[in-house]
Amino acid sequence: MTAAVMLTPTTFQQVVAAAVRAPSLHNSQPWRFRIRGGSVDVCADPARRLPVADPTGRAVRIACGAAAFNARLALAVNGLAANTHLLPDPADPELMARLSPHAARPATDTETALYTAIAERRSVREPFGPAPVPVQARVQIVHAAQAEGAWVELVTGPASIEVISEIVRAAHDALTADEDYRAELRAWTRPDDRSDDGVPAAAGGPSPQPGDLLPRRAFGDRPPVPGMDFDPDPFVVVLGTAGDTAAEQIQAGLALQRVLLTITEAGLAASMLSQPIEVDTERQRLADAFGRDGVPQMVLRVGQAPPGRSTPRRGISRVVDMR
Repeated sequence: MTAAVMLTPTTFQQVVAAAVRAPSLHNSQPWRFRIRGGSVDVCADPARRLPVADPTGRAVRIACGAAAFNARLALAVNGLAANTHLLPDPADPELMARLSPHAARPATDTETALYTAIAERRSVREPFGPAPVPVQARVQIVHAAQAEGAWVELVTGPASIEVISEIVRAAHDALTADEDYRAELRAWTRPDDRSDDGVPAAAGGPSPQPGDLLPRRAFGDRPPVPGMDFDPDPFVVVLGTAGDTAAEQIQAGLALQRVLLTITEAGLAASMLSQPIEVDTERQRLADAFGRDGVPQMVLRVGQAPPGRSTPRRGISRVVDMR
């Protein structure tokens, strides 16, 4: 590696600042970052894994993959092309991804646009408007997933949405029947914006209602707005990978974040419905519904909506390992 592609402390801070804006289950932020030999390491923080909702660490790996994608964009806008190595050290199982700068070059227009979208992206848990997702945006979503080695199914129409609805509801019911799951969800719901993790109730959207087509998690108890039905005709994206190894789950996180930023850059909103991914039987039903040999890794609802509320993040000093 030449001096031209070495990281400065300022660049590393910018990389971490971008990386921590990635989404994570309940905004648990299960990551740490370090520099090793001129590379940026994205590591899992096992202390922040959710033991009930994420017993296998799948959500941690997806979150770390999403953080790695943001980090790669930050390197790019700082003039550094980087290779991404997943699980590069078998002796260090917490090391999820290593970003190794290998050349100095200007960022592409796409990289610049997606990097700009990092600060604008939100999980929008409010009802979406009736306007359809434009065809061009649909094509961009497909290409974004494929660029990171993943696949997507775009789900529209009453019959297909009803199938998705049944799967999401079955998963949601199975999870919420567990008191430990409900207690964990309450523990990560924050009453205001003063905490630096978890989901503030104000950002959690209206309380789920029995008639909702796509059940959502209950972050708080804000009543719905009268007359505002929750997505009666939703546009749903199912994202998946060819297999389900740990590396492919991290790859799913890279693809997920590229898709989310592409949605944001297109002026659209999205939120995640991970319940069917968390229940093995429903995840398989989701794959079977599309005749896919691959493995679903996330379900998204996408649509038109005002910008959502930002959720907090821990400061850089709390997620950087200086050892």
